[in-house]
Amino acid sequence: MADRDLLESLAAEVETNLVRHIAAAPEWQPHDYVPWDDGRNFEFLGGTDWDPAQSELSEVAKTALTVSVLVADNLPSYHREVGKYLRTGPWWRWVGRWTAEENRHEILIRNYLMVTRAVDPVELERMRMAHMTAGFRRPALHLLDVLATCAFEEAAAAVRHRNTARSADNVIVGAIAERLAADDELQAVFFANLVAAALDLAPDQTIRAIAGRVADFHVPVVQLADGRTSDEVLAEAGVYDRASEPELVFAPLLEQWKIFTRTDFGEDGEKARAELAHLRP
Repeated sequence: MADRDLLESLAAEVETNLVRHIAAAPEWQPHDYVPWDDGRNFEFLGGTDWDPAQSELSEVAKTALTVSVLVADNLPSYHREVGKYLRTGPWWRWVGRWTAEENRHEILIRNYLMVTRAVDPVELERMRMAHMTAGFRRPALHLLDVLATCAFEEAAAAVRHRNTARSADNVIVGAIAERLAADDELQAVFFANLVAAALDLAPDQTIRAIAGRVADFHVPVVQLADGRTSDEVLAEAGVYDRASEPELVFAPLLEQWKIFTRTDFGEDGEKARAELAHLRP
């Protein structure tokens, strides 16, 4: 099916899932997680500039939150990459809702980091400028590729935030990471449900997209100030290791979509399923 036909055919499913998502997503406020009493002015306004001794977070927590805020800061690029495919009716309303949720993550983490002086604000701003200037752009994709990619990306973000929460030695950081993970999981459900609907509508075409996105999957990577990449640092810290993606990101979604038990694939679909055999439980 052409992307235009898929957009129309799946529109009712988008509307249903948008209503479900909004009902399932609890209202929460970013400012509630920030210890505002810890805040004070920097030298520009007569206060004191940042000093490493002011940070009370572990290196793992600082790195994990730095990566999270830089990824979230690059939201304009992600909004563009998702929105350019989904510009009609309920699809566009979902893009707006998803963007608002992701922006809330950036607001929360940045406020927390600045108020608590957990990281060097000058260094963080320099990394933000570099990361956003470089931007993020995907090669041209079809609609089903976009949906599968987004399902995997949100599942991966949830894994990263759950692991951040587990490794946190700070109660507030743990609560923040759990909150973000819960949002990521709900967003992953939204995209996964659309992939499931597409499998029923165009099984061969959809599993081909899934297999392609598994083969080409990579999470957003941030270049850190010390020259290392977020991939390296988060793997070393046990927060997110790409070697665990088959077990923690791909397998749960493939099981949800019943990839290895479906009986409606044609020849092309069976070829695509064979490419996923290494993920079979």
